[in-house]
Amino acid sequence: MQIALIVFVVLLLFGGRKIPELMRGLGKGMKEFKDASSNLTDDSDRREDRRDDRDRRDDRDDRNSDKSNRDDDKR
Repeated sequence: MQIALIVFVVLLLFGGRKIPELMRGLGKGMKEFKDASSNLTDDSDRREDRRDDRDRRDDRDDRNSDKSNRDDDKR
């Protein structure tokens, strides 16, 4: 009942010819929003991957540094 009332009010306000245009615009807006949020997620994932790579590289450098320090201590 409530949905029918809403549809009726929308028809009265915008008319039958304008509704397809409005829906098309709404669809485009939703697509742009989805694309933008997807890009944000992708950027965030890339940043996290770079951070993980940097952390792994730092850990490897620390281990190599510790190993070379121990080798120097043995001499």
